Amino acid sequence: MLRYAVRRILQMIPVFIGVTIILFVLRAPGVLPGDPVRMITGERAIPESLREQIIEKHALDQPLHMQYVIYVRNLLQGDLGESYQRGRPVVDIFAEKFPNTLRLAVAAIIVEIVLGLTAGIVSAIRQYSFLDVLLTLSTSVLVSVPVFWLGMLFQIFFGIRLKEWTNDAFYLPISQMSSAQFPDWVHLILPAITLASVSTAYVARIMRSQMLEAMGQDYIRTAEAKGLKRRTVVYRHALKNAMIPVVTFVGIDFGVMMSGAILTETVFSWPGVGREIFLAVGQRDWPIVMGGVIIIVVIIMIINLIVDLSYALLDPRIRYGGGAE
Repeated sequence: MLRYAVRRILQMIPVFIGVTIILFVLRAPGVLPGDPVRMITGERAIPESLREQIIEKHALDQPLHMQYVIYVRNLLQGDLGESYQRGRPVVDIFAEKFPNTLRLAVAAIIVEIVLGLTAGIVSAIRQYSFLDVLLTLSTSVLVSVPVFWLGMLFQIFFGIRLKEWTNDAFYLPISQMSSAQFPDWVHLILPAITLASVSTAYVARIMRSQMLEAMGQDYIRTAEAKGLKRRTVVYRHALKNAMIPVVTFVGIDFGVMMSGAILTETVFSWPGVGREIFLAVGQRDWPIVMGGVIIIVVIIMIINLIVDLSYALLDPRIRYGGGAE
């Protein structure tokens, strides 16, 4: 296990370097529109001496390869640069936004796990029943629905129409993460369900197929022949073996959620990492965009590593490195 973990960590290094190179090349003058000095100072005219100071401060007078070396050196020291528009360190900006994204991601992953696993297990146990057909049809619809459209639909129904129908007696907040009218957790309901919607459908479908495959194995028939209760057979034997693909999907999905759900956060004006990146793209604030993408990559790589290492805990038959641990 230790050898496998070290190998996986070493494999992350070239991925990280490759991402930084691609981002830096895209930011190079002439590749993307806009003058970095103009983005920093705005449209107002500035003295030539101030322009030279800005160029020197951001190493814009250096060759591209030297700019990359300086950027990586600063990156390894935890410096993601300074925002063009705000004049603040990018690290400080994302340090403020990341807890909000983490809060939304945790709420969404709970919804995804609870509803997705429940729907998948019920569908598998009651195969070809009316409930199975209904759940299968529902998940097929959900995986086809754009997240931003579903979010706006929730806003219209639960935030606007429901408020009109109940004469302001009952409705849900449709934007921001806090207000005087509602507790903070109520603001999580719509964005968390929206963020988890498509993933919940995938989890249910994966869980159903894996449970059906597990329930057809010889060891399940042996357990049933021994007279074990149906619940014991399903949850102690079949479920554990069916969980590995689900854990893979949920783990990767949680990494994506933690790195910022751009569409969901933008639709619900949730002040998180994803919305910050979206706004920075519109403002051509490349240090924030680059810093956000690097944070996303690091989070996803770490989550993938954790998911890979968790396989052996779920199934002791899995061994890494070609031998017994």
